[in-house]
Amino acid sequence: MTEVAPPAAETLFGAELPRAVAYAELLARHGPERGLIGPREVERLWDRHLLNSAAIAPLVPRRARVVDVGSGAGLPGIPLALARPDLRITLLESMARRVEWLEHVAGALGLSVTVVRGRAEEWAIRRQVGQADVVVARAVAPVAKLCEWSLPLLREGGSLVAMKGATASDEVARDRMAVSRAGGGEPRIESCGADVLSDPATVVIVDRVIRRDRRMRKDR
Repeated sequence: MTEVAPPAAETLFGAELPRAVAYAELLARHGPERGLIGPREVERLWDRHLLNSAAIAPLVPRRARVVDVGSGAGLPGIPLALARPDLRITLLESMARRVEWLEHVAGALGLSVTVVRGRAEEWAIRRQVGQADVVVARAVAPVAKLCEWSLPLLREGGSLVAMKGATASDEVARDRMAVSRAGGGEPRIESCGADVLSDPATVVIVDRVIRRDRRMRKDR
């Protein structure tokens, strides 16, 4: 049985709270059997998954094109779509059974999201969903690998928003050079939702940049 929606849920989801509750119920009912979440996660769906994901909404510009890489159970893409109906969100997932789940949830909730099967590193996917304003990811890969996969999906100046935990600062220190080689700017760490959540979301943000030497070669 899923926990009751906490007070912070109304703050983060507003008028979309009923659909957020319906999503939590779908996850609680089908998530463990489909391997989307562990059995122990059912009792902490709100704090650990839904609210945590929705808390990153202020980092995303209005009406942005967003790609959720490795969406899996729909995290953080579906809570983000509920918290920010103005966004144009693509849920990118490589596993067929999870794509089926995402399509089912989108239909059941009446969400205006696009579900795409594929991997961020595939050229066909880059052509299909590239030039996004923001890429979001949660529990997908270390920062270096995530930048290698995700930065090519962004327009110049677009941002990768990677949800991380307590290891965020260690990952940034270790992967800073790899991030630069992948075309990213200086990584920065931010905490989201501190005003409403007892355990705020920690994210690493990397902007896609084009180095001056690379631009000069292109202009020749």
